[in-house]
Amino acid sequence: MDDLLSIHFGVYVALAFVLYAIHQATRIQNRYIPIIALGLGVFLSWLQAGTLSYSVLLTGIKYALYGIGTVATIKYLLKKFEE
Repeated sequence: MDDLLSIHFGVYVALAFVLYAIHQATRIQNRYIPIIALGLGVFLSWLQAGTLSYSVLLTGIKYALYGIGTVATIKYLLKKFEE
């Protein structure tokens, strides 16, 4: 339960909402969302750690993957409720 309330979960949710907002506001194609997520994930991880290292890159990739998964979940849930 502590993991759900930790700062890491907040980063996943924040990244997901930023990605969803970028997708809705700019109407960019879905194939560019993972690239943007990767850049934002590494950037947020770098801000948290203060340095750039291998573990920071892996954490940024993890943030990006969870963010993309959360955006897809939100998108499909909204689509399901519209039907």
